[in-house]
Amino acid sequence: MTEYPEQLIDGFIAEQRLPESFREQVTSWILPLAWMLRDLAARSKHPLRIGVTGSQGSGKTTITAMLPRLLAYWDVSAMSLSVDDFYLPRARRRELAATVHPLLATRGVPGTHELELLASVMEALSVAAVGDSILLPVFDKSLDDRAAPLDWRDGRPDIILLEGWFTGLAPQSADELEHPVNELESADDANGAWRRFVNVSLAEYHERVFSRLDRLVFLCAPEFDSVYRWRGLQERKLREQAGAEGSAVMNEAQLHRFIQHYERLTRHALATLPDQADWMFVLDESQQIVARVDRLPDQAFSASRPR
Repeated sequence: MTEYPEQLIDGFIAEQRLPESFREQVTSWILPLAWMLRDLAARSKHPLRIGVTGSQGSGKTTITAMLPRLLAYWDVSAMSLSVDDFYLPRARRRELAATVHPLLATRGVPGTHELELLASVMEALSVAAVGDSILLPVFDKSLDDRAAPLDWRDGRPDIILLEGWFTGLAPQSADELEHPVNELESADDANGAWRRFVNVSLAEYHERVFSRLDRLVFLCAPEFDSVYRWRGLQERKLREQAGAEGSAVMNEAQLHRFIQHYERLTRHALATLPDQADWMFVLDESQQIVARVDRLPDQAFSASRPR
């Protein structure tokens, strides 16, 4: 049995104010994933690019925050990036809303991020030397705008974790775009211009970034309806943390409309990623992992796929 970093896990649970039940999630599911990533990194000649994807509230942010600490315990350097930190500044999204489609004022969907920056940061991290300065963007969701960037100078990591709600997702077909999936699309995108723009953007993300991932981890929600409740819990936590300064924290009505922006691609992910992800973690209604499905179980510890 691989060594168990108990004190590290205790510290993470306390720091993140996680329930004690999270410890069982770590020992049963997250630790084995860390061991697999550790062994893959040892066999790889380049930094592994690992996508971590799942709907809002699925726990992907917590997992990608913990994995680098677990891996560091075995002297494997890992760093995590969130697609959310590459959101366009609010002013740029307002420009898109004015020139392309009003729905693009809302952050979240493909086309509302700075894709060129994301691709360049991923590449820079893959070849970085110790002391090289790589500015990593930071997005403050409570203010709905960019914050001061972080300066990475630790050289080339062994593993780059890319977390995002549509990470690894391929675009839809033209036929799939024909009919609205909710009230938002029916009322505000009756001619399909917004969803076509999002789909074209998703194809660009896939070509520039997602196709270069070595492995994909998918946290699979029971159904789309779970996302409303989970995302609501996130928003309440954000409101508590932000206090009076959180001017962009949403109320219930705003949240309902906001999530409809994500519904199409979330449903698309639930339908397609179970057959594409290398590791799928099945979640129950309480956001707990209850099973892991390996797409390539016989290659779980093999060297990463060439890009």
